[in-house]
Amino acid sequence: MATPSLPRSSGILLHPTSLPGPFGIGDLGPVAYRWVETLAAMRQSWWQILPLGPTGAGDSPYQSLSAFAGSINLLSPELLHQEGLVGPDLWANEHFADHEIQFDRVTPFKTKLLRAAWDAFRGGKAAHLKGDFENYCVSEAGWLDGFALFVAIREALGGTGLLAWPPDLLRRNPVALAELEKQLASEVLLHKFGQFLFDKQWGALKKFANDKKIKIIGDAPIFVALDSADVWAHPDEFLLDPDRKPTVVAGVPPDYFSADGQHWGNPIYDWTRMEATGYSWWCNRVLRQLKQVDLIRLDHFRGFRQAWHIPAAEPTARVGQWVDGPGLKLFDRLRTALGGLPLIAEDLGVITPDVEELRDQLALPGMRVIQFALEGPHNLHWPHNYVQNCVCYTGTHDNDTVRGWFEALSDRDRHYLSLTLGRPIGDVAWDLIQSAWASVATVAVAPLQDVLSLGNDARMNKPGVASGNWRWRFRLDQFRGEVIQRLADLTTLYNRVPAEPKPGTP
Repeated sequence: MATPSLPRSSGILLHPTSLPGPFGIGDLGPVAYRWVETLAAMRQSWWQILPLGPTGAGDSPYQSLSAFAGSINLLSPELLHQEGLVGPDLWANEHFADHEIQFDRVTPFKTKLLRAAWDAFRGGKAAHLKGDFENYCVSEAGWLDGFALFVAIREALGGTGLLAWPPDLLRRNPVALAELEKQLASEVLLHKFGQFLFDKQWGALKKFANDKKIKIIGDAPIFVALDSADVWAHPDEFLLDPDRKPTVVAGVPPDYFSADGQHWGNPIYDWTRMEATGYSWWCNRVLRQLKQVDLIRLDHFRGFRQAWHIPAAEPTARVGQWVDGPGLKLFDRLRTALGGLPLIAEDLGVITPDVEELRDQLALPGMRVIQFALEGPHNLHWPHNYVQNCVCYTGTHDNDTVRGWFEALSDRDRHYLSLTLGRPIGDVAWDLIQSAWASVATVAVAPLQDVLSLGNDARMNKPGVASGNWRWRFRLDQFRGEVIQRLADLTTLYNRVPAEPKPGTP
């Protein structure tokens, strides 16, 4: 295992949508800035988030309409008001739940907000943004043009999924596209403006965080959604038939946890074609994301070594085969394009030696999750078995909260957990936080739910459950002030406050 390239440090996992606030969903406004200040007060170095893209099926950030775009649901009404684009009358009669996201209400509201801002901008308001917007449309045209046209067409078709589009639009007939682009010119610009506003708000928040010595860990799903601008604009990069339908889809085979495996349904890359183009799509994707974050968690890392190809007609993941991915060739190209590999390898699940070899050849930190450790003292997820070059977690967005997990354990497992930790269980979430922070792992991360010792009702996602996920938000009354000093003290005690660089050093 390689020497860690990251400093000994720690952080909190919290997607921006889970922040409190009056608009039904966490956003990039004043509360997000207070959150960054809270991270700094807790002496944390990292804010880990989920993918920032516009959500598609099931409101999942892992099924986005684009691997490049940002979600307008995160736009801050208050910041748009400060820009002179909208007024409080727009939301004066809006009332939202404060404990969960009601996407069926939030998404129409944020769409109304964007349209009001666009109408104001076209009408001459916020003229100070005009030059920046024009420059943005030029500099980001490589992905922005395709995304904005895709969303405009999709909305004009009533939200119809890509495969149900008229054939001439699905196959990007130049004459049909040119005619429709004229008809939808204002809508295309509206969606470009939405991305401009998102990048402006997110960029300012990221700079504020970096100035507070907080870096951001982003998340890159290995596969993209079938109903996405990526598949529509770059069909040659995927294994599709002449009708643009996938020939194979992604998933994982049956295992101890699932007799049918997991059938994700995402199209799979044509790696041979991508290699011929120098993996340009991947380079552009990662370069784009590194404008938004400082470090990327690369989801389903094993898929870069081998992916489970399921014939598209199969209803489950029982039938399929492992097919080699690009391996080192992709990452060598990325290293050249990026000047390094600021990546975390999500190496959870059944990982074979060749996947571990690829991770170690690239010197990437892998992941460890204490909730996965109960099967025995040899388990690599126990802190006593960690290597330095890893990022350890009390749990992830796919796990129950530590408290919810513990409450579902058998008496035997609770006793075993107590024996392994070397003390009676008290506040189990903080017991696991302390174990993670005390470990040799170079980075330790806890979801905010665990810092607040919240139970099962604060869970973010239940894999395999199609609806009701991604809705959790914390309320200000749940945030006990004493946890700030408690985590700051623990972070200091276990030497996770990186030393200040000496004057004159980068």
